[in-house]
Amino acid sequence: MTDAQETAAASSLRTTGGAPPDDGGSADSGAPTPLLEPREGIPPVIADEAALAEVIAAFAAGTGPVAVDAERASGYRYGQRAYLVQLRREGAGTALIDPVGCPDLSALGEALSGVEWVLHAATQDLPCLREIGMVPTRLFDTELAGRLAGFPRVGLGAMVEGVLGFVLEKGHSAVDWSTRPLPDPWLRYAALDVELLVDLRDALEKELDRQGKLDWARQEFDAIASAPPAEPRKDPWRRTSGMHKVRRRRQLGVVRELWQTRDRIAQRRDVSPGKVLSDAAIVEAALSLPVDVQALAALNGFGHRMGRRQLEQWQAAVDRAKALSEAQLPQPGQPVAGPPPPRAWADKDPVAAARLSAARAAVSALAEELNMPQENLIAPDAVRRVCWEPPAADEEAVADALASYGARPWQVEQVAPVLAAALAGQSG
Repeated sequence: MTDAQETAAASSLRTTGGAPPDDGGSADSGAPTPLLEPREGIPPVIADEAALAEVIAAFAAGTGPVAVDAERASGYRYGQRAYLVQLRREGAGTALIDPVGCPDLSALGEALSGVEWVLHAATQDLPCLREIGMVPTRLFDTELAGRLAGFPRVGLGAMVEGVLGFVLEKGHSAVDWSTRPLPDPWLRYAALDVELLVDLRDALEKELDRQGKLDWARQEFDAIASAPPAEPRKDPWRRTSGMHKVRRRRQLGVVRELWQTRDRIAQRRDVSPGKVLSDAAIVEAALSLPVDVQALAALNGFGHRMGRRQLEQWQAAVDRAKALSEAQLPQPGQPVAGPPPPRAWADKDPVAAARLSAARAAVSALAEELNMPQENLIAPDAVRRVCWEPPAADEEAVADALASYGARPWQVEQVAPVLAAALAGQSG
């Protein structure tokens, strides 16, 4: 049994009914225990300013880290806004907040400034939390901690079961969280998602410390907390699924026009773009270049269920793309900053391809030795950049290059020696 499991087994976790676990509830002694009810029951949903003020006061007066989670309506609504925010803190209990009724949570964020926020897969929730005024200054990411500690499965349910010995019910993860009122089973699920998050954080902290990786994890968490908001993606229409089939510029123009039309409609209706028109239909229309509404209606994705008016708006988008001059058509590929895709290296620069092969092998061996995924040991893009335009094949130069590409100090310390040796082996 790991130190993390010992910590979990010794902690005063609560199971259904609020009783402490017996010996059968720990992770090392047989079947895990189902966690069916929040220890204080399902809290009321906070949807007005007066109730929110009480929650802010309670959480400001609480102690220790605060567990934070958010539920979105991906696949149902336009964008990635939060439709429920869950929090739990010692002394404050659990709160479920409706960001539709309380769209500005900046006062709550300020009340928790300086407090460590515990999230699972923080980078997924931080953008939607930022939109409503909640930005942590310190955080602990239990998913990332699990990766660094070498856990093979790092989903929240798998982590809670493997480390703490409890089973979370995960049946409502993909529901439409914009539904109002939210059903009790969904609220129970949402409350349970933060029920054990701080307990999991404490166990993982001890395990990371045992492995000598706690400082590494803290550097990673600090990097996430201090990262600026992501820049808007350039030409997002290029990420349409199936784009690899589209080769000609006129066809690319059709994809762009259909994608942008779909996006405007989806935003206006506040629905997921895929519910307006599928990516497969966009690509089908681009490849076929239909001459009129009848030809469009014959294509997959534009079938009999689509009304005449809808078909006309899609055909109008196709016709706009057809009318573009050559100069107005999109180029086949986006200008790429940095090295080309690795599959092209052997043709473009065989020596660089050999460097990359040696570097990847060295990084893979080190990741296995440290028991963590390669991508968490060092960003693959940083390795590619070092190999494409290599510095002097000495450790200091490689370390400087890695740092310039955003590697954290612990990553530079671990990776620079093996990467320098791999590059030196290829230059000899």
